[in-house]
Amino acid sequence: MSELFQAVLDSDQKSDLRQFVSDLRHQEKRYLLRNDILNAFSAYCANHEKPEYFYQSSNLGKLIYYTQEIILEEPNAYLIVRPKIASQEVYRLTEDLKVEPMTVQELLDLRDRFVNRFHPTEGDLLELDFQPFYDYTPTIRDPKNIGKGVEYLNRYLSSKLFQDPRQWQEGLFDFLQVHRCNTTQLMINGRIESQQQLSERVKKAITFVSDRPADQPYEAFRYELQAMGFEPGWGNTAARVGETLEILDELIDSPDHQTLEAFISRIPMVFKIVLVSPHGWFGQEGVLGRPDTGGQVVYVLDQAKSLETQLQEDLKLAGLDVMGVQPKVIILTRLIPNNDGTLCNQRLEKVHGTDNAWILRVPLREFNPNMTNSWISRFEFWPYLETYAIDSEKELLAEFQGKPDLIVGNYSDGNLVAFLLARRLKVTQCNIAHALEKSKYLFSNLYWQDLDEKYHFSLQFTADLIAMNAANFIISSTYQEIVGTADSVGQYESYKCFTMPDLYHVVSGIELFSPKFNVVPPGVNEAYYFPYSRMEDRLSSDRARLEEILFTLEDPSQAFGKLDDPSKRPLFSVARLDRIKNLTGLAECFGKSKELQEHCNLILVAGKLRVEESGDNEERDEIVKLYRIIDEYNLHGKIRWLGVRLSKTDSGEIYRVIADRQGIFVQPALFEAFGLTILEAMISGLPTFATQFGGPLEIIQDKFNGFYINPTHLEETAEKILEFVSKCDHNPNYWYEISTRAIDRVYSTYTWKIHTNKLLTLARIYGFWNYTSKENREDLLRYLEALFYLIYKPRAQALLEQQKHR
Repeated sequence: MSELFQAVLDSDQKSDLRQFVSDLRHQEKRYLLRNDILNAFSAYCANHEKPEYFYQSSNLGKLIYYTQEIILEEPNAYLIVRPKIASQEVYRLTEDLKVEPMTVQELLDLRDRFVNRFHPTEGDLLELDFQPFYDYTPTIRDPKNIGKGVEYLNRYLSSKLFQDPRQWQEGLFDFLQVHRCNTTQLMINGRIESQQQLSERVKKAITFVSDRPADQPYEAFRYELQAMGFEPGWGNTAARVGETLEILDELIDSPDHQTLEAFISRIPMVFKIVLVSPHGWFGQEGVLGRPDTGGQVVYVLDQAKSLETQLQEDLKLAGLDVMGVQPKVIILTRLIPNNDGTLCNQRLEKVHGTDNAWILRVPLREFNPNMTNSWISRFEFWPYLETYAIDSEKELLAEFQGKPDLIVGNYSDGNLVAFLLARRLKVTQCNIAHALEKSKYLFSNLYWQDLDEKYHFSLQFTADLIAMNAANFIISSTYQEIVGTADSVGQYESYKCFTMPDLYHVVSGIELFSPKFNVVPPGVNEAYYFPYSRMEDRLSSDRARLEEILFTLEDPSQAFGKLDDPSKRPLFSVARLDRIKNLTGLAECFGKSKELQEHCNLILVAGKLRVEESGDNEERDEIVKLYRIIDEYNLHGKIRWLGVRLSKTDSGEIYRVIADRQGIFVQPALFEAFGLTILEAMISGLPTFATQFGGPLEIIQDKFNGFYINPTHLEETAEKILEFVSKCDHNPNYWYEISTRAIDRVYSTYTWKIHTNKLLTLARIYGFWNYTSKENREDLLRYLEALFYLIYKPRAQALLEQQKHR
């Protein structure tokens, strides 16, 4: 990027750069983000009558495009430039237009000065740098391969097997010896004494099983294999055992990454899984986590069911089901005595439709019963997590009658508990955090002191740093979640380098090129969400009842608004009423377009109808705003607003009822980390218009199986929807084409079977990596413990003392 700077300075654009910076100084803002910078440059080009190409194609235009932040501090301007994904450079532009590169430490000091310019910090701050712990582990080179960690790791491991076959074959031999289920030895026994003997016995066993009928059960020849040194776990039939042995034989003789993954994926090493979602209001009926964690509850429940199904299938294929081996999945959450009529005060609850998946609720210790016996906001939850983890460890050991094989954390609090449990139990830790608060709240780290009383970001961001660095592997729904796009910073990327003034500097908070990152999107629960055309699976009674609720029911407790013409094409959206989900923005978009109103009705399913029914400040504000928009644009007769809580059965059918009428689904969020409702709508067959900010960019292929919208550009959004409606009116098949492609997209990429298959493969591959690489993580874990006890715990204790007096 320094070359681009130099190109500007060596040309007549140097005067433009000088004038542009001068113009910025006349603005009120001293700290400009990318959108501010682009708008300011656009205004500069217009004011100075620059030709059209200048904005995008000139060297100065390119430099401005790559600039993420500009900080103005007399007499200099500081530019934070992002020349490519997951990369950042910092430059000081002096008054006489000299360009000087800056270090990360200088940037963090600059940001501190900006916040504390009247009370500058004296002395040095604690500096956190995790990079040294990644210097001795493999790292990905190409940014486009970020999020494909397991593929990279397999290639790396197989190359090691090829380069140093003896050492790695010994590692593989040792690895096969350690597998047990309870007290039963699996894979190989003491009759195979070396890796050389393993290779010989594998060939002998292949010849043995190839002479038997392909479908002959493992039990029929179990003891002959044991005599050769092979214990249960290779397969349930002669054909399956033969396949697994042949894969191992190929891996020993000519290793490659695909063979390695194929073999490790077959090793039965995961039987007991903990999914940690401690925040609460976790249930199956009438409970959706309160407004802030409802999506997480749905996600974890669906994941638990799918994991149990996949584990059962894997164990059956491994031949272990006949030995009475049964997988177990536990969702670990908190027990809430003041349960508000739910089952959240019940210690153990079986997950519906499963054989051995459970919700285990562990109470918080009663530091202050007024707090701990009731629901606690996710922002106030931090003081209880350490003792909660200690108590949960005992409960889990009792329920599993031993240690779990895998611990999966969810969200920041769940990931911290997963770290504490995995550290104590010495098991594999996986993190999932589809929405990191740091990216949601602008300047949340810079102004943490102003926000800490309400949000306690100092605790949350510290917890995030600990958990994401401790995790053996991290699952994200999208690539953007990790490193954003060419013009936006990813959620994990935002932890790479930041300051919390007067608390600490993060010089390198996470290695984005680490193979621990893997993109594994969630799926759709196909029992409830399936195409509208599958009439044989739909109940006509449900369909008729929901049609009435959607279009004609006059019940002020459930619905607001009567449609003048219910036969118009429905525009449909479902979300909670908060600022980010932006349903009020969709209503305003509809209100501004008379033409859209002529062709369509707007139908919203959006929680509460009345302010007094809501306990959430943001929801109350949005309720007031929605009523105001309806009145302002006179949408009476053209809009239906349903204040209902839908069961999953009704939720699935309601999409299909909209599809019956060739409707359209619109997801207008200002930002969406992933977008499960988008998948639900698409699999139902609804053409979908979704926000271009966040995960939908990776779900939808624009104009092929759905459409992108910029929800802040209301007229443009209305025009896109109208263009689609017009095409459908002129070509009735067009709606069906988009509908069919949407369905195909979900089935090919976004099912829970695909998700859980990949998750279990990751658990096995990372388990193998940790064992065979002999990677010493103890120094990293000690560093993280120091951060926990020196920063996190004292702040959590201080918050607890405040809460005791409430």
